Amino acid sequence: MSKPYVVGIDIGGTNTVFGIVDARGNVLASNSIKTAKHSAIEDYIDELYVELTRLIQTNGVVDKIHGIGIGAPNANYFTGMIDDCVNLPWPTPIPLADLVSEKFGIPVTITNDANAAAIGEMTYGVARGLRDFIMITLGTGVGSGIVINGQLVYGHDGFAGELGHVIMKRNNGRMCGCGRTGCLEAYCSATGVARTAREFLEIRTEPSLLRNIPLAEITSKDVYDAAVGGDKLAKDIFDYTGNILGEAFADFITFSSPEAIILFGGLAKSGELLLNPIKNSLDKNILSVFKGKTKILLSELKESDAAVLGASALGWEAKI
Repeated sequence: MSKPYVVGIDIGGTNTVFGIVDARGNVLASNSIKTAKHSAIEDYIDELYVELTRLIQTNGVVDKIHGIGIGAPNANYFTGMIDDCVNLPWPTPIPLADLVSEKFGIPVTITNDANAAAIGEMTYGVARGLRDFIMITLGTGVGSGIVINGQLVYGHDGFAGELGHVIMKRNNGRMCGCGRTGCLEAYCSATGVARTAREFLEIRTEPSLLRNIPLAEITSKDVYDAAVGGDKLAKDIFDYTGNILGEAFADFITFSSPEAIILFGGLAKSGELLLNPIKNSLDKNILSVFKGKTKILLSELKESDAAVLGASALGWEAKI
């Protein structure tokens, strides 16, 4: 009988979340540890081993784990390495897949967090049955996973699909965390929305609920709350953000003609505030041959389980 469970591990800059998942996408149990607690990667893996082993034993699934999937920043599916990552506390490159596999005696597959989200959506979520789609994660940054003909696009080196760093503003664009200027991420991430709010408040003079918050402390959630409360300036911020996303999506569709673009992350929960300007902008900018062919969908992965589910889907691929 095949082993009926996999483990999903999502390594973030602050927390590492891990869980045991069955073939239907049910999370049997989950837990977390602090990512940056240890200055040495070996000490971090030791703690992960202790806590994950305890979870496996407590839930009676010893010897029932098929594989481990890991989603992490700058994780390379081909090499099993984490390369050049500023969000993790250890020197890179890190041979993460080998280190974890050796510790647990279980096969391990890794990829970056946005690709893991795409695989999770294809395995457990709204993308089941879709062979061509693009996953866009709208969080602190803008991540993406591109699926063509049922296969995730990795490129020749494992780093393909960085659509958050497509340049949207060629002249006088905002500085992006990647070191370039004008990237999509600089405008349409949660931090980008907060930057837009600060710019609008400095340039415009009309009253706004956002003026009750110190400029440096404004978050995308504050903008959402103000927009829901009827604030005109906050709604304009969502229109501005959605317009840029719609322009970007029109170009993405020209590249791979996906059946759907699936949105995930905190900003995606803004609903029609963001979806309406995205769709309007997409309709204005899309090449006529593609008009009306690509759906804009919201992720179906439960937020509390999404990181573990996305990573766990890789566990079914894991091989010794």
